[in-house]
Amino acid sequence: MLQIKVYSDYVCPYCFLGEVVLERALQGMEDKVAIEWMPYELRPYPTPTLKPEEDYLQSTWQSSVYPMAQQLDIPIVLPNVSPQPHTHLAFEGYQYAREQGLGEQYTHRMFTAFFQEEQDIGNTDVLARLAAEVGLDEAEFRNALQTGKYKQAHLDALKSAYEDVNVTAVPTFIIGNKKVLGLLRADDLRRLIAQELNALDD
Repeated sequence: MLQIKVYSDYVCPYCFLGEVVLERALQGMEDKVAIEWMPYELRPYPTPTLKPEEDYLQSTWQSSVYPMAQQLDIPIVLPNVSPQPHTHLAFEGYQYAREQGLGEQYTHRMFTAFFQEEQDIGNTDVLARLAAEVGLDEAEFRNALQTGKYKQAHLDALKSAYEDVNVTAVPTFIIGNKKVLGLLRADDLRRLIAQELNALDD
């Protein structure tokens, strides 16, 4: 079984695109890999987050995100949530979802909720509702966030990303023994995964 770790932030559009590209690259190989989504906060609380109406996000999306998404045929919008949410609560929720065996489903739902539905994934009520949609216990999930039950687990995972793995940008893929920064085309990603699978068999 090939281990794939993906470091991402739920408010990073390239991470959402990367999730879809990875899914496409893995077609027919899903049973040979184990994917683990790893948290990385681009702007950890209390660092101010970006505002979608300001020039930086407007220009980045027009010049880069939208053309890339169009090329990949992935529907995406610059969410009008202003300022953009911090993601520590969503990631604490991820630790709970992961424990319940629903980490991948939860991650996908966070991305689609933010980048296709413009939902505020920094809001506990929104997060609890989304958690229920992927099959998690809504009351238990809400309680976990309100009590900070998974706060330390999230902080430990972040510390590992920053210090042990030295992640400096997202998405970052760790595919077997290879570290890949940024977004690859599905064909290139598939080729790399196949190479690592072959190396496992040797």
